[in-house]
Amino acid sequence: MFQAFLSRYNSLMRCGALVVLILATAAIAQNAPKPARQSEPKSATVPFTLDHNRIVIDVSIPLSNGTTQRVRAWVDNGSPDLHLSPGLALLTGGSVSCDGQLCTVTPPMAMSIGDMKITLAAVKQAWAAADNAPIAPGLSAEINIPSSVLRNYDVLINFPEHEFTIAQPGALKFNGVTAKVIVNPANGLIQVPSQIANKKHNVALDLGSSISFLTADLFDKLSASHPDWPHMTGAVGPANMWGSDDEPNWKLMRLDRLQFGPLFLIDTAVVEIPKDRMSSLEKRAGIPTAGLLGSEALLNYRVGIDYAHSTVYFDIGRMFNVPDFDVIGLTLRPEEDGRFTILGIADYEGKPSVAGVQAGDHLVAIDNIPVAGSSMGQVWSRLAGELGKEYTLTVERSSKQFTVAAKVQHFLGATEEDEKTRGNRVKSNE
Repeated sequence: MFQAFLSRYNSLMRCGALVVLILATAAIAQNAPKPARQSEPKSATVPFTLDHNRIVIDVSIPLSNGTTQRVRAWVDNGSPDLHLSPGLALLTGGSVSCDGQLCTVTPPMAMSIGDMKITLAAVKQAWAAADNAPIAPGLSAEINIPSSVLRNYDVLINFPEHEFTIAQPGALKFNGVTAKVIVNPANGLIQVPSQIANKKHNVALDLGSSISFLTADLFDKLSASHPDWPHMTGAVGPANMWGSDDEPNWKLMRLDRLQFGPLFLIDTAVVEIPKDRMSSLEKRAGIPTAGLLGSEALLNYRVGIDYAHSTVYFDIGRMFNVPDFDVIGLTLRPEEDGRFTILGIADYEGKPSVAGVQAGDHLVAIDNIPVAGSSMGQVWSRLAGELGKEYTLTVERSSKQFTVAAKVQHFLGATEEDEKTRGNRVKSNE
């Protein structure tokens, strides 16, 4: 009897000790320091692809089913409008309302760049094409990041190292010479006080554009007063932006000197802005403007944008002579089916630069490598090269294919003496 009592007593004691141990452990756990909650990153740096002088990065977009999708995004500080591909618009689950070829779409609430969440809450309406067209012809991106989103952050575009950084305001340290700029508070578009031919003008900073543009009036005035500056007709190379019907007739010129804020840019290629597009550009700018400077003119720079303080930083990263117009002289249009239509053939020294082809033909392959489904930048990288380099082009006309030989030529060229200056085409007053 006593032995049974003792056994039961020992069991109860062991249970009591266990209860005490559990309670003590719980108390220690409650009093132990809790792991610090990880704060949201203040900045993110990601690599970018330079696709026909346009900055394309990877982003993550939340979908309606609770997952995310990684897509390509075009960094376009020269437009306030958010565009999505039709496929992405459907996946995000927003409402879609179409009128003809254009649809209005409820935008996603956010996107992620690296580990940083970028809010899109201020964007009330986005756009998509009704006919399954991409957000921009020939561009490998499914969404853009417009000025209306970028203006809420600090931005650094490092062209030499192909890196894009976005950060909370005040989180970035910028280097280089500074320009006080005019930021439209309604849409984030930037105008930079500039000088062209000793006359003051506002010129937009548009790193979403592959080439620079001037208003028709100013272009024609400069062209008439400086006939020695290189001129040509026909959008080739970086000027062949979208493949619009009028691009074979675009006028191009090299400015001998352009003061863009603190920079003195030499030999800058510019295109005359079609008059029907100038009014839209100026209306969005909110002030008189002479045109825009595209990324082609700033490929040697790290460009920092401090929207909060209306300041742009230019930090030179290299001195590299970009052979921008050493190309095959075609004007192309990317089609929705992935093909490329030849819209025009630029003249070179008074005759067509590519013999045997005509407007309306389709470019099928370059040196037997098919071009269908390529981006505009991929095609033009294969149509460029050293002067005199010969390519075999496969062309289709009336469902029949044939080949022609085409040589790289130096369009929009300067004199031999001026060419020596091109190595220093980008200077600053540092």
